[in-house]
Amino acid sequence: MPRRPHTFPWICRAFCIGLFLLPFLQGAPASAVPMQNDPNGFEGIPWGATFSETDTFVKIEDTGQSQTYERKTTVPSLGAVQVDSMRFVTSEGKFARVTVRYQGKATHDQILAYLQSLYGPLDRTPGQIAGGSVKFFSWTGFETDVNLRYETGTDRGIIFFESQELRRKMTDSNSATVF
Repeated sequence: MPRRPHTFPWICRAFCIGLFLLPFLQGAPASAVPMQNDPNGFEGIPWGATFSETDTFVKIEDTGQSQTYERKTTVPSLGAVQVDSMRFVTSEGKFARVTVRYQGKATHDQILAYLQSLYGPLDRTPGQIAGGSVKFFSWTGFETDVNLRYETGTDRGIIFFESQELRRKMTDSNSATVF
């Protein structure tokens, strides 16, 4: 009886190659750039500051452990760039995160230029900026992380400005409720 060729080693090799190439085929995150000027907060508000409703901010969500605020101004902006929304999040009453949402390629390019002027240039070495339909840009400081995610297919972006210390506390306190 003729002997069948062994297909198992071929399948294993194809699987391993596929696993290796998977991050390159999807929008894999690029490495974070060290932040040149860590603001230890956002637009003059230091991380950990006590936050409440004021003449400037209105509470839009309260989940007990975290509260979300928006500015009462009519048009949110990041620097001189108009954005769709800007939300300020507290953890146990302490200022911990800002989430900014925007849309449009022109807005994205303006925001990227603005963030680089504040935190330093991105590493444009080939392979450092991820390809694919989702692009990630990050700056890491001693106290602050800035993470931008931009979807090229929908031209939508989201930016997280976060306190490293309070993010860890929020993650630790939520870990018991994940499962």
